Formats: sequence, structure tokens, C-alpha cells
Amino acid sequence: MKVNVLTLYPEMFPGCLGYSLVGKALAEKKWELNVVNIRDFSDNHYKSVDDTPFGGGAGMIMRPDILDKALTSVNPQGQIYYLSPRGETFCQTTAQKWAQTPELTFVCGRFEGVDERVLEKWSIQEISVGDFVLSGGEPALLTMLDATVRLIDGVLGNAESIQEESFSNGLLEYPQYTKPQNWENRLVPEVLTSGHHAKIKQWRHEQSELLTKTRRPDLYEKYLTNLKKGK
Repeated sequence: MKVNVLTLYPEMFPGCLGYSLVGKALAEKKWELNVVNIRDFSDNHYKSVDDTPFGGGAGMIMRPDILDKALTSVNPQGQIYYLSPRGETFCQTTAQKWAQTPELTFVCGRFEGVDERVLEKWSIQEISVGDFVLSGGEPALLTMLDATVRLIDGVLGNAESIQEESFSNGLLEYPQYTKPQNWENRLVPEVLTSGHHAKIKQWRHEQSELLTKTRRPDLYEKYLTNLKKGK
């Protein structure tokens, strides 16, 4: 998978993506990161890329002509995404879809946003990490890419980890335990030491349902709806 990132702060990449399994996958070229500095396409001595908004208002807006030049230089193949609080909320399903996509391009906004016309011209889709505002799109994108790259075939050593973790089946993950079996008089649930795989599987599923119902009732309702639909 190739990832193009257009940003005013290229030094923020790969950042945390250069570590652990995701960083190892990058070094092994299981995915490619192409970072483009939007300022390189500025047409003035100060390398500024923004200007005041028509109609007035606080803040500055990223100019469409400069961002357009940056996008043209990339010649993106596939969908372009703009990190924006207006966008559809990123979730595990999105990460799964992206992990199967050959090329993705992301625009990290700053200031008060980008000129709407460049979004229209390039049919850019807006994507959000949640209902809050950051100083720019870079931190949000680092989070999204970490969630995505780990799902690429061969990145995780044990593929079963993906199937068992939270959101993979519409539920939160069940509680996990390791040694020592007795820690401060807190015992590991007996079923997990029974060696009875069917009972362990059933217990884990029941715990996942219970956790989801109590902690994320919105997710649990969606899970029940999908069950009724046979999904």
C-alpha cells in the first residue's frame, strides 16, 4: 500500500509510525510513505500558503491554487482524504477497507481549513478522528494510519490477533489474563485454566457481549441489529 501525505509539517512523519510492527513493516516496504511539503509549491518568498477568508472571520484559509499544485505533483491514484472535523468518523471498518487499498492520499489541513473549491475539484472526501478539534490533521492521520497498516497482510505476526480484538466482530474484546495465576489474591477465571476450548470460547464471547452492553450500549445495539439481519 502506498500512502501520500500532503502536509505543512513533513517532519511529523513517520513519527510514531516508524516504531514497532508498523515501523518494521515500513522498513520492509510492506507499505510506502510519500510525504509532500505543501510549502514547496508556494509562489512567494515567505513560502506562505494561506490567506484571509472572503466574507471575513477569524483565522486563515489554505489557498486552493497552492494545494492544487501539490496534489498535481503527486498524481494521486485512488481516493483523496482531507482530515477534517466535518468528515465521516473513522472506525475499524474504514481501517479494514483502507488496508486493502493500493494507494491512499491524505491532505492535512491547518489554520481554519482549506478552500472549498479544491475539495470539489479533486472530489476529496473528508474524514474525522472524532468530534473534537486538533491544531492540524497530522496527529489524527498518524492514528488512522497506525490502525490501518497493522491490518495489512503480514504486518502482524499472528493473524488471529486481528480476528479476536475489539470491533473485529462488532463487540469489545473480552478480558485478558496472564501469569501469575494468583496475583494479590486475585485469581484468573477458572474456565481459562480448564483446557476446555469450547467453554473458553463461549466465556470470552459472553464477556465481550457483557462489556459492550455495559460500556458501549450504542455499539451493542448495532451488534444486535446486525445479528437480526444475519450479518
